[in-house]
Amino acid sequence: MANEARPSSGEQAKQHALARLRQAILRGEMSPAQRLVENELAEQFGVTRASVRAALIDLAAEGLVERIPNRGSRVRLVTVEEAVAITECRMVLEGLCAAKAAAVATDDQLTELADLGTAMSKAVADGEPMTYSGLNQELHAKIRQFSGQQVAGELLDRLNAQLVRHRFQLALRPGRPQQSVNEHLAMIEAIRSRDAQAADAAARAHLASVIDALREGD
Repeated sequence: MANEARPSSGEQAKQHALARLRQAILRGEMSPAQRLVENELAEQFGVTRASVRAALIDLAAEGLVERIPNRGSRVRLVTVEEAVAITECRMVLEGLCAAKAAAVATDDQLTELADLGTAMSKAVADGEPMTYSGLNQELHAKIRQFSGQQVAGELLDRLNAQLVRHRFQLALRPGRPQQSVNEHLAMIEAIRSRDAQAADAAARAHLASVIDALREGD
Protein backbone atom coordinates (compact mmCIF):
# COMPACT_ATOMS: atom_id res chain seq x y z
CA MET A 1 0.00 0.00 0.00
CA ALA A 2 2.88 2.35 0.76
CA ASN A 3 4.14 2.01 -2.79
CA GLU A 4 0.69 2.78 -4.17
CA ALA A 5 0.40 5.89 -2.02
CA ARG A 6 3.78 7.24 -3.01
CA PRO A 7 3.66 9.73 -5.92
CA SER A 8 5.53 8.56 -9.00
CA SER A 9 6.37 12.06 -10.20
CA GLY A 10 6.89 15.57 -8.89
CA GLU A 11 9.03 16.89 -6.05
CA GLN A 12 8.10 14.14 -3.58
CA ALA A 13 9.08 11.44 -6.09
CA LYS A 14 12.40 13.18 -6.73
CA GLN A 15 13.09 13.39 -3.00
CA HIS A 16 12.28 9.69 -2.62
CA ALA A 17 14.70 8.74 -5.40
CA LEU A 18 17.31 11.15 -4.02
CA ALA A 19 17.14 9.63 -0.53
CA ARG A 20 17.33 6.05 -1.82
CA LEU A 21 20.27 6.78 -4.12
CA ARG A 22 22.20 8.75 -1.54
CA GLN A 23 21.71 6.01 1.03
CA ALA A 24 22.87 3.30 -1.38
CA ILE A 25 26.03 5.24 -2.26
CA LEU A 26 26.89 6.12 1.35
CA ARG A 27 26.41 2.52 2.48
CA GLY A 28 28.72 1.30 -0.24
CA GLU A 29 25.92 -0.62 -1.97
CA MET A 30 26.85 1.09 -5.25
CA SER A 31 30.46 0.83 -6.37
CA PRO A 32 32.62 3.74 -7.55
CA ALA A 33 32.25 4.24 -11.33
CA GLN A 34 29.08 2.08 -11.38
CA ARG A 35 26.70 3.20 -14.12
CA LEU A 36 23.39 4.62 -12.96
CA VAL A 37 20.77 3.75 -15.57
CA GLU A 38 17.77 6.05 -15.28
CA ASN A 39 15.19 3.58 -16.60
CA GLU A 40 16.32 0.82 -14.22
CA LEU A 41 16.39 3.15 -11.22
CA ALA A 42 12.96 4.58 -12.09
CA GLU A 43 11.49 1.08 -12.12
CA GLN A 44 13.29 0.12 -8.93
CA PHE A 45 12.07 3.18 -7.01
CA GLY A 46 8.59 3.35 -8.57
CA VAL A 47 9.07 6.87 -9.92
CA THR A 48 9.42 8.49 -13.32
CA ARG A 49 12.66 8.70 -15.23
CA ALA A 50 12.46 12.50 -14.93
CA SER A 51 12.37 12.18 -11.13
CA VAL A 52 15.48 9.98 -11.19
CA ARG A 53 17.27 12.40 -13.53
CA ALA A 54 16.48 15.32 -11.21
CA ALA A 55 17.81 13.31 -8.24
CA LEU A 56 21.01 12.50 -10.13
CA ILE A 57 21.54 16.19 -10.89
CA ASP A 58 21.29 16.98 -7.17
CA LEU A 59 23.72 14.18 -6.31
CA ALA A 60 26.16 15.48 -8.91
CA ALA A 61 26.06 18.86 -7.13
CA GLU A 62 26.88 17.03 -3.87
CA GLY A 63 29.89 15.35 -5.48
CA LEU A 64 28.49 11.81 -5.21
CA VAL A 65 27.57 11.32 -8.87
CA GLU A 66 29.36 12.16 -12.10
CA ARG A 67 27.27 13.04 -15.16
CA ILE A 68 29.01 12.36 -18.47
CA PRO A 69 27.69 14.05 -21.63
CA ASN A 70 25.93 11.57 -23.94
CA ARG A 71 26.85 8.67 -21.64
CA GLY A 72 24.62 9.14 -18.59
CA SER A 73 25.62 9.07 -14.93
CA ARG A 74 27.83 6.98 -12.68
CA VAL A 75 28.92 6.90 -9.05
CA ARG A 76 31.83 9.32 -8.81
CA LEU A 77 35.25 7.81 -8.17
CA VAL A 78 37.23 9.89 -5.67
CA THR A 79 40.96 9.41 -6.16
CA VAL A 80 43.39 9.18 -3.26
CA GLU A 81 44.80 12.58 -4.22
CA GLU A 82 41.35 14.13 -4.03
CA ALA A 83 40.57 12.27 -0.80
CA VAL A 84 43.69 13.82 0.73
CA ALA A 85 42.61 17.30 -0.41
CA ILE A 86 39.14 16.76 1.07
CA THR A 87 40.65 15.56 4.35
CA GLU A 88 42.88 18.65 4.50
CA CYS A 89 39.71 20.75 4.39
CA ARG A 90 38.09 18.52 7.00
CA MET A 91 41.09 19.08 9.26
CA VAL A 92 40.30 22.78 9.63
CA LEU A 93 36.54 22.32 10.01
CA GLU A 94 36.72 19.36 12.40
CA GLY A 95 39.23 21.26 14.52
CA LEU A 96 36.85 24.22 14.69
CA CYS A 97 33.93 22.00 15.72
CA ALA A 98 35.98 20.21 18.38
CA ALA A 99 37.10 23.54 19.84
CA LYS A 100 33.53 24.87 19.86
CA ALA A 101 32.23 21.68 21.45
CA ALA A 102 34.84 22.00 24.20
CA ALA A 103 33.52 25.48 24.92
CA VAL A 104 29.76 24.97 24.76
CA ALA A 105 28.84 21.26 25.19
CA THR A 106 26.66 20.41 28.18
CA ASP A 107 27.71 17.94 30.86
CA ASP A 108 25.21 15.40 29.48
CA GLN A 109 26.69 15.80 25.99
CA LEU A 110 30.19 15.27 27.34
CA THR A 111 28.97 12.06 28.95
CA GLU A 112 27.61 10.95 25.56
CA LEU A 113 31.05 11.45 24.02
CA ALA A 114 32.68 9.47 26.82
CA ASP A 115 30.21 6.63 26.31
CA LEU A 116 30.95 6.61 22.58
CA GLY A 117 34.66 6.41 23.34
CA THR A 118 34.05 3.37 25.54
CA ALA A 119 31.98 1.70 22.81
CA MET A 120 34.69 2.43 20.22
CA SER A 121 37.37 0.88 22.43
CA LYS A 122 35.22 -2.22 22.88
CA ALA A 123 34.62 -2.56 19.14
CA VAL A 124 38.37 -2.46 18.50
CA ALA A 125 39.09 -4.93 21.30
CA ASP A 126 36.41 -7.27 19.92
CA GLY A 127 37.84 -7.08 16.39
CA GLU A 128 34.74 -5.47 14.86
CA PRO A 129 36.07 -2.89 12.37
CA MET A 130 32.74 -2.05 10.72
CA THR A 131 31.08 -1.50 14.10
CA TYR A 132 34.02 0.74 14.97
CA SER A 133 33.65 2.61 11.66
CA GLY A 134 29.99 3.33 12.39
CA LEU A 135 30.78 4.57 15.90
CA ASN A 136 33.60 6.68 14.46
CA GLN A 137 31.13 8.47 12.17
CA GLU A 138 28.67 8.86 15.05
CA LEU A 139 31.33 10.49 17.22
CA HIS A 140 32.26 13.03 14.57
CA ALA A 141 28.57 13.77 13.97
CA LYS A 142 27.98 14.31 17.70
CA ILE A 143 30.93 16.67 17.98
CA ARG A 144 29.61 18.68 15.02
CA GLN A 145 26.14 18.75 16.59
CA PHE A 146 27.35 19.73 20.06
CA SER A 147 29.56 22.48 18.63
CA GLY A 148 26.56 24.43 17.40
CA GLN A 149 28.61 25.38 14.33
CA GLN A 150 25.91 24.67 11.75
CA VAL A 151 27.80 26.03 8.73
CA ALA A 152 30.87 23.89 9.43
CA GLY A 153 28.62 20.91 10.07
CA GLU A 154 26.86 21.24 6.72
CA LEU A 155 30.16 21.59 4.89
CA LEU A 156 31.54 18.52 6.64
CA ASP A 157 28.46 16.47 5.77
CA ARG A 158 29.11 17.14 2.08
CA LEU A 159 32.84 16.47 2.32
CA ASN A 160 32.44 13.26 4.31
CA ALA A 161 29.89 11.84 1.88
CA GLN A 162 32.54 11.83 -0.85
CA LEU A 163 34.94 9.75 1.25
CA VAL A 164 32.73 6.70 1.84
CA ARG A 165 34.87 4.24 -0.16
CA HIS A 166 38.10 5.36 1.49
CA ARG A 167 36.47 5.23 4.94
CA PHE A 168 35.52 1.59 4.47
CA GLN A 169 39.00 0.73 3.18
CA LEU A 170 40.72 2.36 6.16
CA ALA A 171 38.37 0.65 8.62
CA LEU A 172 39.38 -2.75 7.24
CA ARG A 173 43.13 -2.08 7.12
CA PRO A 174 44.98 -4.17 9.73
CA GLY A 175 46.08 -2.06 12.69
CA ARG A 176 44.30 1.11 11.60
CA PRO A 177 41.37 0.96 14.06
CA GLN A 178 43.80 0.45 16.96
CA GLN A 179 45.66 3.63 16.00
CA SER A 180 42.51 5.56 15.19
CA VAL A 181 40.75 4.82 18.47
CA ASN A 182 43.57 6.38 20.50
CA GLU A 183 43.35 9.53 18.38
CA HIS A 184 39.59 9.71 18.99
CA LEU A 185 39.99 9.15 22.73
CA ALA A 186 42.43 12.08 22.80
CA MET A 187 39.81 14.26 21.07
CA ILE A 188 37.15 13.20 23.57
CA GLU A 189 39.42 13.85 26.55
CA ALA A 190 40.33 17.33 25.31
CA ILE A 191 36.68 18.24 24.74
CA ARG A 192 35.66 16.86 28.16
CA SER A 193 38.45 18.91 29.73
CA ARG A 194 36.91 21.96 28.03
CA ASP A 195 40.29 22.78 26.51
CA ALA A 196 39.36 24.28 23.13
CA GLN A 197 42.96 24.60 21.95
CA ALA A 198 43.77 20.99 22.81
CA ALA A 199 40.54 19.79 21.18
CA ASP A 200 41.39 21.61 17.96
CA ALA A 201 44.91 20.16 18.01
CA ALA A 202 43.65 16.62 18.70
CA ALA A 203 41.16 16.77 15.82
CA ARG A 204 43.82 18.07 13.45
CA ALA A 205 46.29 15.41 14.58
CA HIS A 206 43.73 12.68 13.94
CA LEU A 207 43.02 13.90 10.42
CA ALA A 208 46.74 14.29 9.69
CA SER A 209 46.98 10.60 10.59
CA VAL A 210 44.10 9.83 8.22
CA ILE A 211 45.98 11.61 5.43
CA ASP A 212 49.11 9.54 6.14
CA ALA A 213 47.01 6.36 6.03
CA LEU A 214 45.40 7.38 2.74
CA ARG A 215 48.80 7.99 1.16
CA GLU A 216 50.20 4.70 2.47
CA GLY A 217 47.41 2.82 0.76
CA ASP A 218 47.87 4.57 -2.59
